[in-house]
Amino acid sequence: MMKKPLLECCVESVESALAAKEGGADRLELCGNLMIGGTTPDINLYHRIREKCDILINVLIRPRFGDFCYSDEEFEIIRRDVKMFREAGADGVVIGILNPDGTLDTKRMAILMEEAKGMSVTLHRAFDVCVDPVKALQQAKELHIDTILTSGQKNTALEGADLLCELVKQAGDEIDILIGSGVKDSVIQKLAVSTGATSFHMSGKITMDSPMTYRKKDVSMGLPLVSEYTIWQTSAEEIRKARTVLDSVCAR
Repeated sequence: MMKKPLLECCVESVESALAAKEGGADRLELCGNLMIGGTTPDINLYHRIREKCDILINVLIRPRFGDFCYSDEEFEIIRRDVKMFREAGADGVVIGILNPDGTLDTKRMAILMEEAKGMSVTLHRAFDVCVDPVKALQQAKELHIDTILTSGQKNTALEGADLLCELVKQAGDEIDILIGSGVKDSVIQKLAVSTGATSFHMSGKITMDSPMTYRKKDVSMGLPLVSEYTIWQTSAEEIRKARTVLDSVCAR
């Protein structure tokens, strides 16, 4: 018998959080800066979503863009952020630290696990760039991490299907394999059947045009290839379609 299905939606705004809930998401992964893979969100964004939305909220703790090998100062910021969101009432945190050789930094992760007591903990996609996923899975079990978010060490979950299948088997009932990257209703249909996974992570995002009518063409505030007048936001309909497929597959 399959585990209870879980649909998590990564969001970076109140509007996306409300759309995710409307579409039937079970849990939010709250982030900032999803365009660069996600960073630690603002605490007031968390508080506002908590006021408006009554589903589970896991908070990504990632101090910067880039790899997952952190300096002592960066680690201290991560530790303090875990503590801050625990005290704020977050349901979980999403964390991950690697050593320079690509192995899981179990020493620092153990410190964060202690800081996160009372919350669920997800090992984020640092797992997808570690040197040995099988060993990292075992270490995650030993640390009593609840969930691993992974694409099977590929750019998309469909590409990583073979490893995902193996990870689900090895995880058993000890740790949840949460499949992410490129996830939508059609992907859930394929991967839930082929891997046996019942937990999926998606953004369900669509692009919207900014309400700005005056637009300065010669000035860029950030990435030159990305328009400041494009808004990325979760679509309740995309989440709803994924919810329907996931429930249907898991009911078989």
